[in-house]
Amino acid sequence: MADQERIALFIDGANLYATAKSLGFDIDYKRLLKEFQTRGKLIRAFYYTALVEDQEYSSIRPLIDWLDYNGYSVVTKPTKEFIDSLGRRKVKGNMDIELAVDAMEMAEHLDHIVLFSGDGDFRSLVEAVQRKGVRVSVVSTNATQPAMVADELRRQADEFIDLVHLAAKIGRDPNERGERPQKYQERRPAASAFGGGSFDQDALED
Repeated sequence: MADQERIALFIDGANLYATAKSLGFDIDYKRLLKEFQTRGKLIRAFYYTALVEDQEYSSIRPLIDWLDYNGYSVVTKPTKEFIDSLGRRKVKGNMDIELAVDAMEMAEHLDHIVLFSGDGDFRSLVEAVQRKGVRVSVVSTNATQPAMVADELRRQADEFIDLVHLAAKIGRDPNERGERPQKYQERRPAASAFGGGSFDQDALED
């Protein structure tokens, strides 16, 4: 039966944040979890993000703590700083390997993987998981200019789900907990599970 399909979510945190930001809405992670619990037997929901360790307070920490206590398996690692050829300070926080290893290890226990990322680097992973008999859905968007999803990843997936079509089901109400609608529209805050605050993952994008 379809409702017994074993599902796991693999969320590329920085990529999903950038995609939701480009569409102008916040992700409500509680609603996201509930939405996919209705689509089958949700085995695991992984969330991947890099953290800047040398900061006294990381603005993403409240979200990480919330996810950790509310049904998500959070995978983090420290960011790496480097100076590029033009002398600019850059922060790198790529979680592709961690996500790929977990997906390959979990594949034999799953019927369906839902990948929240538009990163074309995941095309080979999707293909490898499909060879194991697992169906793969990719969640991103091509409703922006340029599109947030790589064409090769979208084509490889068994199903492409445009995030814009999920907004009504997993988006957070901007009026929630006193959020002012006009202010929300102006600053387009980061994807957050709760009303207070936002976090900045711009520095973590490759």
